[in-house]
Amino acid sequence: MAVMEQADRIFLRDHVLSADIGAFQSERGLEQRLRFNITVDLRHSVSGSDDHVDHILSYDVLTQAVTTALADQRYNLVETLAEKIAAEVLAHPRAAEVAVTVEKLDRGPGALGVSITRRAARLDATGVTAEPVIMVHAEGAPLPEGGLIIVPQPPGLPLPKGGNDRRIALLAMDQAAWALAGALQLEVAETRTELDAAALSGQQVVWAPSRLAADEAAAGQTAESLGIWLAMRLQARSLIFALPKDAPLPKVDDQLHASIERITLP
Repeated sequence: MAVMEQADRIFLRDHVLSADIGAFQSERGLEQRLRFNITVDLRHSVSGSDDHVDHILSYDVLTQAVTTALADQRYNLVETLAEKIAAEVLAHPRAAEVAVTVEKLDRGPGALGVSITRRAARLDATGVTAEPVIMVHAEGAPLPEGGLIIVPQPPGLPLPKGGNDRRIALLAMDQAAWALAGALQLEVAETRTELDAAALSGQQVVWAPSRLAADEAAAGQTAESLGIWLAMRLQARSLIFALPKDAPLPKVDDQLHASIERITLP
């Protein structure tokens, strides 16, 4: 008789956070430590990931599921919290099954809690998405407060000829991203996973576009076209262009639902 192959798994162990939780009056207004353990059965083997972070279920999905669930409401029961976390994880298309354990560490002489196992898409997630703010940068432009994905301008240097001109231009944009990130003391993000994590955490990052956009001809190779493409790809809530006073706003696709803003350069 054939033996079914065990699904590949990723897990989060002993993740401890504090929260106001509990059904008793003595627990209200008092934060207590919670320990989270999450194990996810994957739909597909990690052997097909090609060592690319966008081809796997990132561990950030697990920690973000906990953060999102805790931010959704105050819970009386760890059981309800565990259900919410399971729903958030199973909203990811690469998750087939999830086991969630939530334990209270300050309520008794030992850990008190619940373990649940749920299969894909059985529960409703809260619907929290990244919805980032994207800015097409220009030299001298001030950065808005809060989370931001910054698209750099090309470095303005002669590019080598004789190869794939668009790919070479995108690699030059990568160099510009690293230079701008160094000047602004920010991190560089190359992958969809890194961009989503930055948006969800409210981080400011500079995007190096070649890894995501090299095989997407529709993305173009200018900072403006790349910014518009990325805003559509990530379902951004806002797209900001830093432009000289008399420069018109770039034409955007009708399918882009982000609000369009401008920062006028001095």
